[in-house]
Amino acid sequence: MSGYSVFARYYDSLTANIDYGKRAEYFHKIIDLFKKTEGNILLDLACGTGSIAEEMAKLGYDVIGVDNSDEMLDIALNKKFESGLNIQYLCQDMRRLDLYGSVDVTVCALDSINHLRTLSDVKKVFGNIALFSEPDALFIFDVNTLYKHRNILANNTFTYETDEVFCVWENTLIPETDEVKMNLEFFELQENGMYSRSSDSFSEMAYSEENIEKLLKECGFEVLGKYGDDTLASPASDSQRIVYAARCINSGQIL
Repeated sequence: MSGYSVFARYYDSLTANIDYGKRAEYFHKIIDLFKKTEGNILLDLACGTGSIAEEMAKLGYDVIGVDNSDEMLDIALNKKFESGLNIQYLCQDMRRLDLYGSVDVTVCALDSINHLRTLSDVKKVFGNIALFSEPDALFIFDVNTLYKHRNILANNTFTYETDEVFCVWENTLIPETDEVKMNLEFFELQENGMYSRSSDSFSEMAYSEENIEKLLKECGFEVLGKYGDDTLASPASDSQRIVYAARCINSGQIL
């Protein structure tokens, strides 16, 4: 898993196209389908710079944000100081999650599960979430699909330009495993007119629906819903993202 040491500096400007308020409303709608939404403690797992945590807090959730990147959490804390929202942030690897109590809802968004290197790691995370879940707690998360890895990310190169930085994002698909290795080069304009260059790299794994659902069951979850591309419709063969809603039926157990 990547610490996003360099990427963190530019993450918000490069993801400015994401409507975090809309995504939070979407998660809130799913939660409302299966659970009363008042007074819930919500864990934003792999919270990054805290954009979703902020929006979920605005919707009335008591939010705990967990991420493994100090750099990401520094930005999240700055947002918290500016907004005044009561969000608690912890720097932890989600494979070794250790909370002070249990939660009612866990949200893990923006393909964070794909950053786990192995199915064993995925199982550790699912098991940790079950361990710190209240009975009947919800677990809502998204994953990039095999279709997206093979056809959208693939061996493609993307460029992004903002007021802060120019970014070249180069992907390499490993066909045998559907892993996509990602290399990012950042060019930032300095006051003297020259550009500074920095880089970061990480990879994403693609996990089949069958494997995801098998691990959920093994870790004490039942799947309540499975949605394609941030809708409430079933996934299609060309869906780039699948969103799962699961209920914890065996909470507080160590696997």
